[in-house]
Amino acid sequence: MKKKARQLLIMEIISQNEVETQNQLMELLRERGVETAQATLSRDIAELRIEKCMSESGVSRYFSGISQDELTYSEIFAQSVVSVDYASNIVVMKCHAGMANAACKVVDERKIGSVMGTIAGDDTVFILTRTENHAKALSIQLARMMHR
Repeated sequence: MKKKARQLLIMEIISQNEVETQNQLMELLRERGVETAQATLSRDIAELRIEKCMSESGVSRYFSGISQDELTYSEIFAQSVVSVDYASNIVVMKCHAGMANAACKVVDERKIGSVMGTIAGDDTVFILTRTENHAKALSIQLARMMHR
């Protein structure tokens, strides 16, 4: 099972069950036909910003600090963007035809402080940052998002 599909399943499981431990989560995944290593599950938990909180019934259970929409947006971003580069204080994202607006929305939704503004065409997004160092850091961050 691919990472995004597994992570969506994890989100579904913790939203529908009072999951108290990683072992319990692994067992619930296994019941749905997904075998995963403990290390992989730990990375998924970190990426999904899953934390523990008290449920209404007084059980310490997992919940996520990330929404289903954010997961969907990150998947759209990964499927839309072809390349990321920067020149001076401008980051340029090349996208599949017609997908630049969707990728641009993901950047806009993240409300990154170093971003002054964005503009999207059909297959290209320009992102104006405050400095060249900001552009370099943002291009690295966006390149990582492409490969999730």
